[in-house]
Amino acid sequence: MAANNRSDHGSDENTRLYNPYQNYEVPINKSQYLYKLPTSPEFLFTEEALRQRRSWGENLTFYTGTAYLGGSAAGASLGVITGVKSFESGDTTKLKINRILNSSGQVGRTWGNRVGIIGLVYAGIESGVVAGTDRDDVWTSVVAGLGTGAVCRAARGVRSAAVAGALGGLAAGAVVAGKQIVKRYVPI
Repeated sequence: MAANNRSDHGSDENTRLYNPYQNYEVPINKSQYLYKLPTSPEFLFTEEALRQRRSWGENLTFYTGTAYLGGSAAGASLGVITGVKSFESGDTTKLKINRILNSSGQVGRTWGNRVGIIGLVYAGIESGVVAGTDRDDVWTSVVAGLGTGAVCRAARGVRSAAVAGALGGLAAGAVVAGKQIVKRYVPI
């Protein structure tokens, strides 16, 4: 009853035969496969097939969520260290646990919000650059990192914004280069 075996059913290379009742205990003949399902992604327009990229909304959600989660985890780890350092000699076990939980929650929430906003700004700038230039490459990410650093530090002055922009551009370039190296040399 292998529905995926193309040679048994004489179907195309890009389709597989499917019977919606195959998982029920009903005997199935080869002629009872009702549908030919595609095995490759389907696109309405050929231009969609050429672009292997998330939409701006997916991009915004992904970068913001990932940054918030990473910032929260890092902040919670630092909060545990802060909570352990705040122990006093007469503390009971309940009080120690309470200090750790309060500290990790406070610091984790703070860091998560700060880093999440950086992810939000980065995603917005990157999506804007892709929409404006109609290309998505390493330089798009570097420009988005540069703009994110500059925007996040703009309130502290021009010099601070320039330094943060340069660091943001370097960080984004390093992340993209690292991603390319991992894609190339790590078999996943």
